[in-house]
Amino acid sequence: MSETPEDTTLAEAVDALADRFRSMPQSRLLGAVPGHPSRAAAGLALARRLAVAARAAEAARPDGGAHAGELPELPDAGAFAVGDQLAVVGHDLAAALAALPGDAAVALADGPVTAEAVRERALGWLAETTAAV
Repeated sequence: MSETPEDTTLAEAVDALADRFRSMPQSRLLGAVPGHPSRAAAGLALARRLAVAARAAEAARPDGGAHAGELPELPDAGAFAVGDQLAVVGHDLAAALAALPGDAAVALADGPVTAEAVRERALGWLAETTAAV
């Protein structure tokens, strides 16, 4: 499916934050921020959250998505990989949501929500992390 303006907004927000992480020097990546031992850890936590949402959106497809069963947690590949990890899982989420109608039910850990609500939550998580780092 082609991307809608909402998907582009999610992808653009992901790209902006991923680029920010990619351009940070090591000293900044490893600097602590509220709630996390480092900016890189905050980025990884967000990437893991987006990955879980992407898996849930994939599973909401009529065919069950490309991945059956539980996938392992996104690994910590180091501070310099966080921007790339964020970009990959963020684009996975945008693509998974683009394949669903906005009112499709997506089963998240705290209960089912619509695909549109998942998109809005993801944008909120991105904004929170952007403000923190």
